[in-house]
Amino acid sequence: MTTKIEVTKDSFIGDVIKAVPGAEEVIRKYFGNGCFTCPGINVESIAFGSTMHNVDPEEVVADIKKLVEDGNGA
Repeated sequence: MTTKIEVTKDSFIGDVIKAVPGAEEVIRKYFGNGCFTCPGINVESIAFGSTMHNVDPEEVVADIKKLVEDGNGA
């Protein structure tokens, strides 16, 4: 079951993965597999992860929002 959330750069990565089907693949694309073994996934934002991996958080958010718009999530 998914929960409706507004995905922003301040959203916690773990919350987004739980709420948006397909978001896990987007996170993996930008941040790699390390997020899925890190306990910080539940307290770190997309912006924080983006800083750690030198990517634009708005690109990550846009890809996740596209999933939602396409009817795959929140």
